[in-house]
Amino acid sequence: MNPNQPATQEPQQVNGRSYRWPRQPVVVICYDGCDPAYIDAGREAGVIPVTDRMMREGFATTCLAAMPTFTNPNNMSIVTGVAPAQHGVSGNFYLDRETGREVMVTDGASLRAPTLLAAFAAAGAKVATVTAKDKLRKGLGQGLAGISFSAEAAERCTEAEHGIADVVGLVGRPAPNPYSADLSLFVLDAGVRLLERERFDLIYLSLSDYVQHKHAPGTPEANAFMAAVDERLGRLIALGAAVGIVADHGMNDMAHPDGRPNVLFLGDLLDAEFGPGAVRVICPITDPFVRHHGALGGFVRLHLQNGHADLETVLAFVRALDGIGLALPREEACARFELPADREGDIAVVAAQGVALGARTAEHDLSQLAGQRLRSHGGLAEQRVPFILSQPLSAAYRKTKGATLRNYDVFDCLLNGV
Repeated sequence: MNPNQPATQEPQQVNGRSYRWPRQPVVVICYDGCDPAYIDAGREAGVIPVTDRMMREGFATTCLAAMPTFTNPNNMSIVTGVAPAQHGVSGNFYLDRETGREVMVTDGASLRAPTLLAAFAAAGAKVATVTAKDKLRKGLGQGLAGISFSAEAAERCTEAEHGIADVVGLVGRPAPNPYSADLSLFVLDAGVRLLERERFDLIYLSLSDYVQHKHAPGTPEANAFMAAVDERLGRLIALGAAVGIVADHGMNDMAHPDGRPNVLFLGDLLDAEFGPGAVRVICPITDPFVRHHGALGGFVRLHLQNGHADLETVLAFVRALDGIGLALPREEACARFELPADREGDIAVVAAQGVALGARTAEHDLSQLAGQRLRSHGGLAEQRVPFILSQPLSAAYRKTKGATLRNYDVFDCLLNGV
Protein backbone atom coordinates (compact mmCIF):
# COMPACT_ATOMS: atom_id res chain seq x y z
CA MET A 1 0.00 0.00 0.00
CA ASN A 2 1.18 3.51 -0.79
CA PRO A 3 1.24 5.22 2.66
CA ASN A 4 0.21 8.49 1.02
CA GLN A 5 -2.80 6.93 -0.70
CA PRO A 6 -6.06 7.35 1.23
CA ALA A 7 -8.20 4.25 1.56
CA THR A 8 -11.29 4.35 -0.64
CA GLN A 9 -13.41 2.39 1.86
CA GLU A 10 -15.61 1.45 -1.10
CA PRO A 11 -16.73 -2.15 -1.72
CA GLN A 12 -14.20 -4.09 -3.77
CA GLN A 13 -15.24 -6.18 -6.77
CA VAL A 14 -13.03 -9.26 -7.02
CA ASN A 15 -13.64 -12.30 -9.25
CA GLY A 16 -17.36 -11.68 -9.52
CA ARG A 17 -17.94 -10.95 -5.83
CA SER A 18 -18.46 -7.65 -4.03
CA TYR A 19 -16.73 -7.32 -0.64
CA ARG A 20 -17.67 -4.59 1.80
CA TRP A 21 -14.84 -2.54 3.32
CA PRO A 22 -13.86 -4.02 6.72
CA ARG A 23 -15.35 -2.14 9.67
CA GLN A 24 -12.88 -3.74 12.08
CA PRO A 25 -9.74 -5.85 11.65
CA VAL A 26 -10.66 -9.10 9.88
CA VAL A 27 -8.43 -12.12 10.49
CA VAL A 28 -8.94 -15.34 8.54
CA ILE A 29 -7.08 -18.45 9.65
CA CYS A 30 -6.57 -21.43 7.40
CA TYR A 31 -6.26 -24.15 10.06
CA ASP A 32 -4.29 -26.57 7.91
CA GLY A 33 -5.45 -30.18 8.21
CA CYS A 34 -8.05 -29.39 10.87
CA ASP A 35 -10.58 -32.15 10.43
CA PRO A 36 -13.83 -31.45 12.34
CA ALA A 37 -12.88 -34.39 14.60
CA TYR A 38 -10.07 -32.27 16.10
CA ILE A 39 -12.56 -29.58 17.08
CA ASP A 40 -14.96 -32.14 18.53
CA ALA A 41 -12.19 -33.77 20.56
CA GLY A 42 -10.88 -30.44 21.82
CA ARG A 43 -14.33 -29.34 22.97
CA GLU A 44 -14.96 -32.67 24.67
CA ALA A 45 -11.64 -32.37 26.53
CA GLY A 46 -12.40 -28.77 27.48
CA VAL A 47 -9.13 -27.43 26.07
CA ILE A 48 -10.47 -24.95 23.48
CA PRO A 49 -12.74 -22.55 25.41
CA VAL A 50 -12.31 -19.67 22.93
CA THR A 51 -13.23 -21.84 19.95
CA ASP A 52 -16.14 -23.23 21.93
CA ARG A 53 -17.38 -19.71 22.66
CA MET A 54 -17.01 -18.73 19.00
CA MET A 55 -19.15 -21.72 18.05
CA ARG A 56 -21.85 -20.90 20.60
CA GLU A 57 -21.95 -17.12 20.28
CA GLY A 58 -20.71 -16.57 16.73
CA PHE A 59 -21.36 -18.93 13.84
CA ALA A 60 -20.29 -22.52 13.32
CA THR A 61 -20.93 -25.20 10.75
CA THR A 62 -18.93 -27.41 8.44
CA CYS A 63 -18.20 -26.53 4.83
CA LEU A 64 -16.64 -28.11 1.77
CA ALA A 65 -13.02 -27.56 0.80
CA ALA A 66 -12.01 -27.37 -2.85
CA MET A 67 -10.99 -30.58 -4.58
CA PRO A 68 -8.46 -32.04 -4.59
CA THR A 69 -8.14 -31.46 -0.86
CA PHE A 70 -4.56 -30.20 -0.86
CA THR A 71 -2.87 -27.09 0.51
CA ASN A 72 -2.29 -24.94 -2.56
CA PRO A 73 -5.69 -25.25 -4.29
CA ASN A 74 -7.54 -24.42 -1.11
CA ASN A 75 -5.40 -21.54 0.10
CA MET A 76 -5.67 -19.96 -3.35
CA SER A 77 -9.43 -20.52 -3.34
CA ILE A 78 -9.78 -18.86 0.07
CA VAL A 79 -7.89 -15.69 -0.93
CA THR A 80 -9.50 -15.40 -4.38
CA GLY A 81 -13.02 -16.42 -3.33
CA VAL A 82 -13.40 -18.81 -6.27
CA ALA A 83 -12.82 -22.44 -7.23
CA PRO A 84 -9.65 -23.81 -8.90
CA ALA A 85 -11.35 -23.72 -12.33
CA GLN A 86 -11.16 -19.94 -12.13
CA HIS A 87 -7.90 -19.32 -10.26
CA GLY A 88 -5.98 -22.14 -11.98
CA VAL A 89 -4.17 -23.80 -9.06
CA SER A 90 -5.33 -27.40 -8.75
CA GLY A 91 -2.49 -29.05 -6.87
CA ASN A 92 0.85 -28.62 -5.18
CA PHE A 93 2.39 -30.38 -8.20
CA TYR A 94 1.22 -30.89 -11.79
CA LEU A 95 2.25 -32.00 -15.27
CA ASP A 96 2.44 -29.21 -17.83
CA ARG A 97 0.58 -30.74 -20.75
CA GLU A 98 2.34 -28.51 -23.29
CA THR A 99 5.92 -29.23 -22.24
CA GLY A 100 5.60 -32.58 -20.47
CA ARG A 101 7.45 -31.00 -17.56
CA GLU A 102 6.50 -31.73 -13.95
CA VAL A 103 5.99 -28.47 -12.02
CA MET A 104 6.03 -27.93 -8.26
CA VAL A 105 3.91 -24.91 -7.33
CA THR A 106 6.09 -22.71 -5.14
CA ASP A 107 5.20 -19.22 -6.38
CA GLY A 108 2.33 -17.24 -7.86
CA ALA A 109 3.06 -18.01 -11.52
CA SER A 110 0.20 -20.53 -11.76
CA LEU A 111 -2.39 -18.18 -10.27
CA ARG A 112 -4.84 -16.84 -12.88
CA ALA A 113 -7.14 -14.74 -10.70
CA PRO A 114 -6.38 -11.74 -8.48
CA THR A 115 -6.63 -12.14 -4.73
CA LEU A 116 -9.05 -10.04 -2.70
CA LEU A 117 -6.09 -9.24 -0.42
CA ALA A 118 -4.25 -7.55 -3.28
CA ALA A 119 -7.41 -5.72 -4.37
CA PHE A 120 -8.01 -4.26 -0.92
CA ALA A 121 -4.36 -3.30 -0.52
CA ALA A 122 -4.43 -1.51 -3.88
CA ALA A 123 -7.48 0.43 -2.64
CA GLY A 124 -5.58 1.59 0.44
CA ALA A 125 -6.29 -1.11 3.02
CA LYS A 126 -3.61 -2.33 5.42
CA VAL A 127 -3.15 -6.02 4.57
CA ALA A 128 -0.83 -8.81 5.76
CA THR A 129 -0.42 -12.51 5.02
CA VAL A 130 1.63 -14.83 7.20
CA THR A 131 2.10 -18.46 6.18
CA ALA A 132 3.78 -21.41 7.83
CA LYS A 133 5.45 -22.68 4.65
CA ASP A 134 7.34 -20.48 2.25
CA LYS A 135 5.97 -22.49 -0.70
CA LEU A 136 2.67 -20.59 -0.25
CA ARG A 137 4.02 -17.13 0.44
CA LYS A 138 4.47 -15.91 -3.13
CA GLY A 139 1.07 -17.18 -4.22
CA LEU A 140 -0.78 -15.59 -1.32
CA GLY A 141 1.19 -12.39 -1.75
CA GLN A 142 0.73 -12.20 -5.52
CA GLY A 143 0.23 -8.55 -6.45
CA LEU A 144 -0.01 -7.58 -2.79
CA ALA A 145 1.34 -4.18 -1.76
CA GLY A 146 1.55 -5.12 1.89
CA ILE A 147 3.21 -7.51 4.31
CA SER A 148 3.70 -11.13 3.22
CA PHE A 149 6.11 -13.56 4.85
CA SER A 150 6.42 -17.14 6.10
CA ALA A 151 7.37 -18.54 9.48
CA GLU A 152 9.69 -20.98 7.72
CA ALA A 153 11.79 -18.13 6.29
CA ALA A 154 11.20 -15.54 9.03
CA GLU A 155 14.92 -14.91 9.50
CA ARG A 156 15.32 -13.84 5.85
CA CYS A 157 12.61 -11.18 5.58
CA THR A 158 13.33 -7.79 4.01
CA GLU A 159 11.27 -4.65 3.55
CA ALA A 160 11.80 -4.84 -0.20
CA GLU A 161 10.52 -8.39 -0.70
CA HIS A 162 8.25 -9.06 2.26
CA GLY A 163 7.11 -5.60 3.33
CA ILE A 164 8.72 -6.11 6.74
CA ALA A 165 12.16 -6.75 8.23
CA ASP A 166 13.20 -8.32 11.53
CA VAL A 167 10.23 -10.66 11.88
CA VAL A 168 12.22 -12.57 14.49
CA GLY A 169 12.44 -9.40 16.54
CA LEU A 170 8.73 -8.76 16.05
CA VAL A 171 7.72 -12.20 17.32
CA GLY A 172 10.47 -12.43 19.90
CA ARG A 173 11.94 -15.82 19.03
CA PRO A 174 13.89 -17.48 16.18
CA ALA A 175 12.20 -19.00 13.15
CA PRO A 176 10.93 -22.45 14.20
CA ASN A 177 11.81 -25.87 12.86
CA PRO A 178 9.55 -26.46 9.81
CA TYR A 179 8.80 -29.93 11.19
CA SER A 180 7.26 -28.73 14.43
CA ALA A 181 3.99 -27.55 15.95
CA ASP A 182 5.70 -24.23 16.67
CA LEU A 183 5.72 -23.40 12.95
CA SER A 184 1.96 -22.76 13.15
CA LEU A 185 2.16 -21.06 16.54
CA PHE A 186 4.79 -18.68 15.17
CA VAL A 187 2.32 -17.69 12.41
CA LEU A 188 -0.36 -16.92 14.98
CA ASP A 189 2.04 -15.07 17.26
CA ALA A 190 3.17 -12.96 14.30
CA GLY A 191 -0.46 -12.11 13.53
CA VAL A 192 -1.04 -11.09 17.14
CA ARG A 193 2.09 -8.91 17.22
CA LEU A 194 1.21 -7.21 13.93
CA LEU A 195 -2.25 -6.36 15.25
CA GLU A 196 -0.79 -5.13 18.55
CA ARG A 197 1.60 -2.88 16.66
CA GLU A 198 -0.91 -1.20 14.35
CA ARG A 199 -4.42 -1.52 12.98
CA PHE A 200 -4.74 -3.87 10.02
CA ASP A 201 -7.84 -4.19 7.85
CA LEU A 202 -7.21 -7.75 6.63
CA ILE A 203 -4.84 -10.44 7.89
CA TYR A 204 -4.61 -13.95 6.46
CA LEU A 205 -2.83 -16.59 8.58
CA SER A 206 -2.13 -20.01 7.04
CA LEU A 207 -0.92 -22.75 9.38
CA SER A 208 0.88 -26.10 8.93
CA ASP A 209 -0.65 -29.57 9.26
CA TYR A 210 2.45 -31.07 10.89
CA VAL A 211 0.54 -32.04 14.04
CA GLN A 212 -2.44 -33.52 12.20
CA HIS A 213 -0.21 -35.68 10.00
CA LYS A 214 1.40 -37.14 13.12
CA HIS A 215 -1.35 -37.24 15.73
CA ALA A 216 -4.98 -38.34 15.64
CA PRO A 217 -7.82 -36.26 17.12
CA GLY A 218 -8.05 -36.48 20.90
CA THR A 219 -4.45 -37.56 21.49
CA PRO A 220 -2.50 -35.58 24.11
CA GLU A 221 -0.29 -34.04 21.42
CA ALA A 222 -3.24 -32.97 19.26
CA ASN A 223 -5.16 -31.53 22.21
CA ALA A 224 -2.08 -29.64 23.42
CA PHE A 225 -1.72 -28.05 19.99
CA MET A 226 -5.43 -27.21 19.82
CA ALA A 227 -5.16 -25.53 23.23
CA ALA A 228 -2.13 -23.48 22.15
CA VAL A 229 -3.93 -22.29 19.01
CA ASP A 230 -7.06 -21.52 21.03
CA GLU A 231 -5.19 -19.24 23.42
CA ARG A 232 -3.95 -17.19 20.46
CA LEU A 233 -7.45 -16.95 19.00
CA GLY A 234 -8.49 -15.31 22.25
CA ARG A 235 -5.71 -12.75 21.92
CA LEU A 236 -6.76 -11.85 18.35
CA ILE A 237 -10.37 -11.38 19.41
CA ALA A 238 -9.31 -9.30 22.42
CA LEU A 239 -7.48 -6.99 20.00
CA GLY A 240 -10.80 -6.25 18.29
CA ALA A 241 -10.57 -8.63 15.33
CA ALA A 242 -13.43 -10.45 13.68
CA VAL A 243 -11.93 -13.94 13.32
CA GLY A 244 -12.83 -16.64 10.82
CA ILE A 245 -11.52 -20.21 10.88
CA VAL A 246 -11.62 -22.62 7.95
CA ALA A 247 -9.35 -25.44 6.82
CA ASP A 248 -7.83 -26.46 3.53
CA HIS A 249 -8.59 -30.14 4.12
CA GLY A 250 -9.32 -32.70 6.78
CA MET A 251 -7.08 -35.64 7.65
CA ASN A 252 -7.52 -39.42 7.76
CA ASP A 253 -5.57 -42.45 8.89
CA MET A 254 -4.27 -44.35 5.84
CA ALA A 255 -2.54 -47.27 7.52
CA HIS A 256 -3.26 -50.94 8.16
CA PRO A 257 -4.02 -52.05 11.73
CA ASP A 258 -0.38 -53.17 12.12
CA GLY A 259 0.84 -49.69 11.17
CA ARG A 260 1.95 -50.36 7.59
CA PRO A 261 0.84 -47.64 5.14
CA ASN A 262 -2.26 -48.69 3.20
CA VAL A 263 -1.02 -47.62 -0.24
CA LEU A 264 -2.16 -48.49 -3.74
CA PHE A 265 0.81 -47.88 -6.05
CA LEU A 266 -1.04 -47.22 -9.29
CA GLY A 267 2.09 -46.75 -11.36
CA ASP A 268 3.29 -50.29 -10.66
CA LEU A 269 -0.13 -51.77 -11.43
CA LEU A 270 -0.54 -49.77 -14.64
CA ASP A 271 2.97 -50.70 -15.81
CA ALA A 272 2.18 -54.37 -15.28
CA GLU A 273 -1.12 -54.14 -17.15
CA PHE A 274 -0.32 -51.76 -20.01
CA GLY A 275 3.46 -51.73 -20.20
CA PRO A 276 6.07 -49.43 -18.64
CA GLY A 277 5.50 -45.80 -19.46
CA ALA A 278 2.04 -46.21 -20.98
CA VAL A 279 0.44 -44.21 -18.19
CA ARG A 280 2.11 -41.44 -16.20
CA VAL A 281 0.97 -41.03 -12.59
CA ILE A 282 1.17 -37.55 -11.06
CA CYS A 283 0.71 -37.14 -7.29
CA PRO A 284 -0.42 -33.52 -6.79
CA ILE A 285 0.14 -33.70 -3.02
CA THR A 286 3.89 -33.61 -3.71
CA ASP A 287 5.60 -30.69 -2.00
CA PRO A 288 8.91 -29.97 -0.23
CA PHE A 289 7.55 -31.40 3.06
CA VAL A 290 7.83 -35.11 2.22
CA ARG A 291 8.17 -36.13 5.86
CA HIS A 292 4.55 -35.11 6.37
CA HIS A 293 3.08 -37.65 3.95
CA GLY A 294 5.70 -39.26 1.73
CA ALA A 295 3.93 -37.71 -1.31
CA LEU A 296 1.03 -40.11 -0.70
CA GLY A 297 -2.55 -38.86 -0.61
CA GLY A 298 -6.09 -39.55 -1.70
CA PHE A 299 -6.00 -38.08 -5.23
CA VAL A 300 -3.78 -38.66 -8.27
CA ARG A 301 -3.87 -37.80 -11.96
CA LEU A 302 -3.22 -40.22 -14.81
CA HIS A 303 -1.78 -39.02 -18.12
CA LEU A 304 -1.96 -41.46 -21.04
CA GLN A 305 1.30 -41.48 -22.99
CA ASN A 306 1.74 -41.76 -26.76
CA GLY A 307 -1.44 -43.72 -27.41
CA HIS A 308 -0.14 -46.86 -25.69
CA ALA A 309 -3.31 -47.24 -23.63
CA ASP A 310 -6.98 -46.58 -24.41
CA LEU A 311 -8.86 -44.21 -22.08
CA GLU A 312 -11.89 -46.42 -21.52
CA THR A 313 -9.73 -49.50 -20.97
CA VAL A 314 -7.60 -47.73 -18.37
CA LEU A 315 -10.70 -46.31 -16.68
CA ALA A 316 -12.26 -49.76 -16.41
CA PHE A 317 -9.04 -51.23 -15.04
CA VAL A 318 -8.62 -48.55 -12.37
CA ARG A 319 -12.27 -48.60 -11.32
CA ALA A 320 -12.05 -52.34 -10.68
CA LEU A 321 -9.16 -52.03 -8.23
CA ASP A 322 -9.80 -52.44 -4.50
CA GLY A 323 -9.24 -49.13 -2.74
CA ILE A 324 -10.49 -46.87 -5.55
CA GLY A 325 -13.38 -44.61 -4.65
CA LEU A 326 -13.78 -42.80 -7.95
CA ALA A 327 -12.11 -42.55 -11.36
CA LEU A 328 -13.31 -39.89 -13.79
CA PRO A 329 -12.25 -38.79 -17.28
CA ARG A 330 -10.94 -35.24 -17.50
CA GLU A 331 -14.11 -33.49 -18.67
CA GLU A 332 -16.25 -35.13 -16.00
CA ALA A 333 -13.68 -34.47 -13.25
CA CYS A 334 -13.42 -30.80 -14.22
CA ALA A 335 -17.21 -30.36 -14.21
CA ARG A 336 -17.72 -32.16 -10.90
CA PHE A 337 -14.79 -30.65 -8.99
CA GLU A 338 -14.51 -27.23 -10.73
CA LEU A 339 -10.98 -27.82 -12.01
CA PRO A 340 -8.98 -26.14 -14.82
CA ALA A 341 -9.02 -28.50 -17.82
CA ASP A 342 -5.51 -27.71 -19.03
CA ARG A 343 -4.01 -28.80 -15.70
CA GLU A 344 -6.09 -31.92 -15.27
CA GLY A 345 -4.91 -35.39 -16.28
CA ASP A 346 -6.72 -37.66 -18.69
CA ILE A 347 -8.13 -39.45 -15.64
CA ALA A 348 -8.63 -38.17 -12.08
CA VAL A 349 -8.50 -40.90 -9.43
CA VAL A 350 -9.85 -40.54 -5.89
CA ALA A 351 -9.05 -43.16 -3.25
CA ALA A 352 -11.56 -44.79 -0.96
CA GLN A 353 -11.40 -43.52 2.62
CA GLY A 354 -8.39 -44.91 4.48
CA VAL A 355 -6.41 -45.64 1.29
CA ALA A 356 -3.48 -43.64 -0.08
CA LEU A 357 -2.55 -43.51 -3.74
CA GLY A 358 1.01 -43.46 -5.02
CA ALA A 359 2.88 -43.68 -8.31
CA ARG A 360 5.55 -46.38 -8.27
CA THR A 361 6.96 -47.94 -5.13
CA ALA A 362 10.48 -46.80 -6.01
CA GLU A 363 9.32 -43.17 -6.24
CA HIS A 364 8.15 -42.88 -2.61
CA ASP A 365 10.55 -42.93 0.31
CA LEU A 366 8.37 -44.29 3.11
CA SER A 367 11.30 -44.13 5.51
CA GLN A 368 10.50 -40.40 5.66
CA LEU A 369 7.46 -41.28 7.76
CA ALA A 370 9.85 -42.26 10.55
CA GLY A 371 7.73 -45.16 11.79
CA GLN A 372 4.56 -43.12 12.31
CA ARG A 373 1.16 -44.14 10.94
CA LEU A 374 0.42 -42.61 7.56
CA ARG A 375 -2.16 -39.85 7.95
CA SER A 376 -2.94 -37.89 4.82
CA HIS A 377 -5.55 -36.18 2.65
CA GLY A 378 -6.54 -35.28 -0.90
CA GLY A 379 -9.81 -37.12 -1.48
CA LEU A 380 -13.49 -36.62 -0.86
CA ALA A 381 -13.16 -38.08 2.65
CA GLU A 382 -11.15 -34.99 3.66
CA GLN A 383 -13.39 -32.43 1.98
CA ARG A 384 -15.63 -31.50 4.92
CA VAL A 385 -13.90 -29.01 7.23
CA PRO A 386 -14.81 -26.56 10.03
CA PHE A 387 -16.24 -23.12 9.31
CA ILE A 388 -16.25 -20.99 12.49
CA LEU A 389 -16.73 -17.24 12.94
CA SER A 390 -16.32 -15.15 16.08
CA GLN A 391 -19.47 -13.20 15.23
CA PRO A 392 -22.93 -14.37 14.14
CA LEU A 393 -24.18 -14.02 10.58
CA SER A 394 -27.14 -11.74 10.00
CA ALA A 395 -30.46 -13.38 9.22
CA ALA A 396 -30.69 -11.44 5.95
CA TYR A 397 -27.27 -12.64 4.81
CA ARG A 398 -27.97 -16.26 5.71
CA LYS A 399 -31.02 -16.21 3.46
CA THR A 400 -28.79 -15.34 0.50
CA LYS A 401 -26.48 -18.34 0.97
CA GLY A 402 -27.11 -21.84 -0.21
CA ALA A 403 -27.31 -24.87 2.03
CA THR A 404 -23.60 -25.68 1.67
CA LEU A 405 -20.83 -23.19 2.38
CA ARG A 406 -17.39 -23.52 0.80
CA ASN A 407 -14.22 -22.68 2.69
CA TYR A 408 -13.61 -19.89 0.20
CA ASP A 409 -16.83 -18.16 1.34
CA VAL A 410 -15.15 -17.10 4.58
CA PHE A 411 -14.09 -13.59 3.55
CA ASP A 412 -17.53 -12.99 2.06
CA CYS A 413 -19.14 -14.03 5.35
CA LEU A 414 -16.86 -11.85 7.50
CA LEU A 415 -17.05 -8.77 5.28
CA ASN A 416 -20.66 -8.99 4.08
CA GLY A 417 -22.48 -11.21 6.51
CA VAL A 418 -21.60 -10.56 10.17
